[in-house]
Amino acid sequence: MTRVLVIGAGGVFGSRLARGLVRDGFEVVVAGRSLARAEATKAEVGAASAVALDTRSLTPADLMATGASIVVDAAGPFQGAEPRVAKAAIAAGLHYVDLADGRDFVAGFGALDEAAKAAGVTALTGASSTPALSNAALDALTEGWTRIDSVEAAISPGARAPRGRSVTEAILSWLGRPVRVFEGGDWTERAGWGVVVTRDFGPAGRRRLSLCETPDLDVLAERFRPTDRALFMAGLVPGFAHWGGWLLAKLVNLTGADPRSLTGLVIFLSRLAAPFGSDIGAMRVEATGRDGGGRAVRAVWLLIAPPGVGPVTPGIPAVTAVKALAMGRMQPGARVCVGELSLSELEAELARHGITTTTTVEPSSLFARAIGPAFDTLPTPIRALHETTGASLWRGQASVDGAANPVAGLVARVFGFPRAGQGVPVEVRIDADRDRSIWRREIGGSRFRSRLSLPGSGGRVVESFGPCAFDLILTPEDGRLVYRVQGWRLLGLSMPRAWAPTTVTHEKEDAEGRFAFDVEIGLPVAGRMVRYRGWLEAV
Repeated sequence: MTRVLVIGAGGVFGSRLARGLVRDGFEVVVAGRSLARAEATKAEVGAASAVALDTRSLTPADLMATGASIVVDAAGPFQGAEPRVAKAAIAAGLHYVDLADGRDFVAGFGALDEAAKAAGVTALTGASSTPALSNAALDALTEGWTRIDSVEAAISPGARAPRGRSVTEAILSWLGRPVRVFEGGDWTERAGWGVVVTRDFGPAGRRRLSLCETPDLDVLAERFRPTDRALFMAGLVPGFAHWGGWLLAKLVNLTGADPRSLTGLVIFLSRLAAPFGSDIGAMRVEATGRDGGGRAVRAVWLLIAPPGVGPVTPGIPAVTAVKALAMGRMQPGARVCVGELSLSELEAELARHGITTTTTVEPSSLFARAIGPAFDTLPTPIRALHETTGASLWRGQASVDGAANPVAGLVARVFGFPRAGQGVPVEVRIDADRDRSIWRREIGGSRFRSRLSLPGSGGRVVESFGPCAFDLILTPEDGRLVYRVQGWRLLGLSMPRAWAPTTVTHEKEDAEGRFAFDVEIGLPVAGRMVRYRGWLEAV
């Protein structure tokens, strides 16, 4: 029987991890700074024995004395910590696994590789939700893809999930601080928890998320090489708890204060908020890019944990890694726990706890989603422009017919439509994902923008220009994509169709094989505001 030493078995995640190892037949030794507390944990999880160990001063001899062949460190927090336990385990000739979520800790772990190989042992860091589980999901989602544009992982625990002190302190260590992130095709800095977005977690509903400082920010960018972005986010429920974190992040960002002194207060407030939120835990992993057939797709992996079960999830990769080590499946060396465990074996372990997972793959373009299979009949230049996700830049030329009269011209100026001209330069910047597409146009020096969103069956999309929103029907006809206005709203209020601006718009492939456009926008009675027609090519 394999003996496993679990350090931090008294914690939120460590206790569940230790219990899982006991259930799977491992002889578990639990360790804590206090022998009395370790004995209590032993009784709680059903471990074989308990020992007192202090990670700040333990030696290889201390680890060897436990009789374990594998050491699991679930203590944390790992932010700002040194890999003392890992070094001691390697020196003692023992395999090592941890649940580290500290970005610097994981990034520097490879420095132990030579020593681990010399000792003939395996040392794995980050055997937790991040980066082990998130990367296993992305490996499966993107298998065979020809290009990856964006990758994103997100965790949203249930409202009543235990808020351990070490986990809370780890979060507060980067809250409101600059976080280095790969976004817009380059490295930049964003404030931790500084921006709030919403994502769909299926059965768990739509939830708010914010940027987190985790190893995945480096690992995802390095392993998957996305053209646009690599993000890791987390969220709190209920929503007002998440906004409370955002407010604290803003205060930290403005004052430079260290919020870790508020750890106890934050835990107390989160417990007060818990009854107002769902206790379903959820994890979401998404990738956009082009599949093996060259189609622009979005793939999403969802994990849903029943109430009270979510805290099991972070320990699942560690349990799976221990099993692999016990079977001799791991090569010696020290490394991040990515590419080591398959999603199928992790999902099998998750399912034992009633945690369900689903995978969905669909077109990433809102145009493809709205139009349906007929989108594939459009010429290549049209599909290429509308299937490009993330940020893209297109340039070309256009001829512009100005307003038909002063009244139409006045309204055209309000919207920023271009003046008359021939062969004027055109630049279009598009920022697109499956839910919306923002177009920033510059034609002959005039700038205007619109947003396309809310794709629906039958070619329905909504295009918004400032306070005006137009319900469009997109229809492939004879190799062209034709736009028609079905209805419109001003400041959110439905307006009579007789008052609606008119449009005669289509896209096609020109004789040179380029994306070509012809757009005419007019007013009832007043007539044409602008017509611009020309071509674009990707830059």
